[in-house]
Amino acid sequence: MKVTCLQENLARGLQIVGRAVSSRGTLPILSNVLLRTDAGRLKLTATNLEIGVNCWVPAKVEDDGAITVPARLFTDFVNNLPAGNIELSLNVRTKTLHLKSGQHEANMKGLDAEEFPIIPAIPEKPTTRIAQGTLRRMIREVAFVAATDDSRPVLTGVLTTIAGDMITMAAADPYRLSVRHGRVLERLEDPIEVIVPARSYMELERVLGDVDEPVDVFVTPNKSQVIFHTNEADIVSRIIEGQFPNYKQVIPSAAPQTRVVVQREELLNATRLASFFARDAANIVRFQVDPSHEAPLVISATAAEVGDQTGRVDATVDGQATTIAFNSRFVSEALGSLTAPEITLELGGPLAPGVLKVVGDESYLHVVMPLRIPS
Repeated sequence: MKVTCLQENLARGLQIVGRAVSSRGTLPILSNVLLRTDAGRLKLTATNLEIGVNCWVPAKVEDDGAITVPARLFTDFVNNLPAGNIELSLNVRTKTLHLKSGQHEANMKGLDAEEFPIIPAIPEKPTTRIAQGTLRRMIREVAFVAATDDSRPVLTGVLTTIAGDMITMAAADPYRLSVRHGRVLERLEDPIEVIVPARSYMELERVLGDVDEPVDVFVTPNKSQVIFHTNEADIVSRIIEGQFPNYKQVIPSAAPQTRVVVQREELLNATRLASFFARDAANIVRFQVDPSHEAPLVISATAAEVGDQTGRVDATVDGQATTIAFNSRFVSEALGSLTAPEITLELGGPLAPGVLKVVGDESYLHVVMPLRIPS
């Protein structure tokens, strides 16, 4: 193998594949990155056996070949080289990769590429396609809700349903739920429902741009893996087996008693300010809503050993006065995931779930469970 590429292109490729490198040390080769020439480009591959990432780097290829090298060493070295060309050449006999860039050069001992786990090739025809910007937004607004505790594996994933020209993502933990609908570019007549690990979606989000260019989505026939393909990279993820809970039961069916329309940034800022005091009080933040008051929405937090804080937020309130408490982190994360300027908070009473919606957009909702307010 003999390849020349730009330092910034190689660094970008290593950034994309780097988070798929295994840090558990179960198989030494999983802490390596695979370098392989492919159709006049340099292909980088990493996997931790849950997610695999392929990335293609523009390059001048003089001789084909493949090798795996320690991912951390290779990435740190490349990232700290000056901008310009990097020459990579492989000594097949000693399995040593030689790197040269300007006045700097190095030799890295590698492992045989044939020992690296096989990452599935993409099938010829995608299951469907979706605009990168749409998919990126959906992931950003949903995946963060998924549970991080592996005791219930299905809750660490995002339920993804594709039917007709619609795609729906839903994620939940015991305290909150986020649901987002979007449109696909290619209609799917036979509906598909899979649970994709939230971690896989978060890695995919790093690759996607806020553009209309499509992502090809491939679900394997046995529904064991899903592949997302762009011109720059492939993300290959396992699919979680199991039955996702019926999240629709969590969404309040009755009309809300109180509806609050508020600027998202103002509500987010007020919640964050209260959260600094709530840290010493189980993250409890109170929302006091009263349409008859000059300040119809008051957000406050009290910690006996620290002090208290009160913020007043301009809002339009319809319905009954009520006081409800939420975990400040849950509210802040939900608001921070959105870009919409104005949101609606629907409340059914002090002990009913709160529902967060986007004004003028019925394709999103977020449910957060209330906390009991100490007397």
